[in-house]
This record gives sequence, C-alpha cells and structure tokens, in this order.
Amino acid sequence: MALNSSIRASQALVPLTLAALLVGCGKQEAAQPPAAPQVGVYQVHAQRLLLSSDLPGRTSAYRVAEVRPQVSGVIQKRTFVEGSEVKQGQALYQIDPRTYNAQQARAEANLRTTGNLAQRYQRLLQTNAISQQQFDDAQAAWLQAQADAQVARINVQYTQVLSPISGRIGRSSVTEGALVTNGQAQELATVTQLDPIYVDVTQPITKLLGLQRALAAGHLQNGESQTEVGLSLDDGSAYPLKGTLKFSEVRVDPTTGSVTLRAEFPNPQRTLLPGMFVRAQINEGVDEAALLVPQQAVVRDTRGQSLVWLVTAGNQVEQREVQTVRTVGNAWLIGKGLNDGDRVVTEGLQRLSKGIQVEPVEASNVQLVSDFTGKAQAAN
Repeated sequence: MALNSSIRASQALVPLTLAALLVGCGKQEAAQPPAAPQVGVYQVHAQRLLLSSDLPGRTSAYRVAEVRPQVSGVIQKRTFVEGSEVKQGQALYQIDPRTYNAQQARAEANLRTTGNLAQRYQRLLQTNAISQQQFDDAQAAWLQAQADAQVARINVQYTQVLSPISGRIGRSSVTEGALVTNGQAQELATVTQLDPIYVDVTQPITKLLGLQRALAAGHLQNGESQTEVGLSLDDGSAYPLKGTLKFSEVRVDPTTGSVTLRAEFPNPQRTLLPGMFVRAQINEGVDEAALLVPQQAVVRDTRGQSLVWLVTAGNQVEQREVQTVRTVGNAWLIGKGLNDGDRVVTEGLQRLSKGIQVEPVEASNVQLVSDFTGKAQAAN
C-alpha cells in the first residue's frame, strides 16, 4: 500500500513539473523581442539634371525647287547628270534659241530706229519745226522699243534653263526633242537642297504647357544648351552632328493635340534624306535640385497614387505620397513629397507595415545614372 501511494504521488507531480517548465520557457520567449527586419534603402540627394525629350519626327528638305521652262520650245540637250549635285545658276537644259534670237534682233533694230527718231525730233522741237505732240509720240515709241528689246534679251536667256538653287537634282522628266511650254504643269526636274536639312518633330501641347509653367516658376533654368538637339536614326544609331532648334509651330493640330517643332541639322555627307523617320533629343532645361528615386521604390495604391516607404531618424518606416513627374533612365523624377537626404526603401518592401522598426542597410539593387551634368536623357 505504501508503495502504491508513492507511485501515485510521483505521477501526480509529473504534470505539475511539465507545466512549470512550459511556463518558464514561455516567459523566456516572451522576454525576447522579435528581430527588426533588414531593408535596403537609397538616400535621396538633390542634383543638377539636364532634362530632354525623345520625340519622333521626320526629315524634310531645306529648300526644294521645281524646274520649269519660262519660254516655249524644243529641248536641244540636257546638260546635267541625274542624281548629281548642281550649283545655283548652272545650265540644266538648252531650248532651241533660234526663234528668240530673231525676235531679239528685230527688237534691237526697232530700238535703234525709234532712238534715232527721238533724237532727231528733239533737235527739231528746239526750232519749233515739229509739234510737242509729235515729239512726245517719238519719245514714247523709243521707250516702248527699249522694253521690247529687254524682253527679247530675257527670252534668249531663258532658252537656257538654269538651276534656281544649289542642291541635288533628281531624274529628268523630259528628253532631247521634247516640246516644252512656258508655265507648263509638269516640272522638268526637281532640285533639293540637303545641307542643311530640317527635322520636324511633334510634342503634346500638355507637355509644352507644363514646361512653360516649370520655367515660369523657376523649377527649370533655360540654359544655353536648350537649343541644341541630338538625333537618332531609324536603325538606332546616333547621328554624329548636333542640330539647333529653330522654332515651334504657332497652332495646335486639332486631331492629335500636338505642336510641331523644327530643328536644323548640318548634313555635309548627305546621310539624312527627306522623309526619313528619326528621333530627336531636345533639351528642355536644367533642374538644379532634381530629386531622383529608383523606380522599384515607388508603389501605387488602389487610387493610382504614387507612394514610397521612408525610414525615419528612429529607423521606423512610414509611407508618404509623392508626385512623379517623369522617368529619367531607370529612376523617377520627384516633384513633391520628398526632401534632400530622405531614405527610401528599395528592398524588402513586402515585409513593411506602418510604424515598425527596421534595420536599414545600403540597397544593393540600385544602379542609377551617375552623370547628371548633361548626358542624362529624359524619357516621355
């Protein structure tokens, strides 16, 4: 009996001992706070940034002249090579000049006759041998003959069809023996000036208005480099020469809501031809205190509002609304919501909740453009 009592007493003490041990372990675990999650942060710094827009456009000729005859006749010969460079005033076609040479000779003869008569009447008028009316008629006939002779000489000159501008000439639409007429609708050939060449690009009017407001508010500075324009060709290669922004169109296209900007590029090698599709990089201005954050740091809520997670001075996190202006490379340009020196979280966003303590370390997933002195390109 005594042995059984001892066994029952021992069995009764086992649950109590286990319960005490569990309670003790629970107190030890409760006494250890959970470790703060480690997050990667990027510190925002204000920096100088040259903003530019990459806009689509097409090339257009600097000057185009359609060559047409100014007198009628038969083409005797063509004096140029199709596709070659021609100079202003260079002869392109020769029209049969014989008829016009004869007209000039007749006009010169009439000019001599009327001139002699006018001089003779002037001497006779001094002696009152003729009336004033006769003298006036002779003078008028002489002046008329001068005009006729000048027209005849011009028509002879027009039998040589000259190039109105310097440039590259295209194919000829007529051959030797063709009859051409003054003022005909079909051009004989077309001369196109390719150096320099224009590039016409379009920009949304909303963006142009935003730039004007930013310049007026002092957020952007209009530097000397604003008129400089870069160019990329359709195959992705960069055009080696820089252009100059000339003007902006004064009307908005009602179908697209955009305006046309025109830039002028040197084209000494004739690399650019009219009608080519290109992309122009137009400088808009300089932001002396631009705030850039990595794109992975910006999230959006259900309203579409841009948000970032900030690490405060006490290593706690808070969420803040920001205004994203545009992308610059792989970063967002921030308009409002951040200050110089703020630390934004770029790694470990899924472990964050408002107000928790974190262990910030330098982010390893951030590689922003390092040169912000004029080489950064702003995308639309």
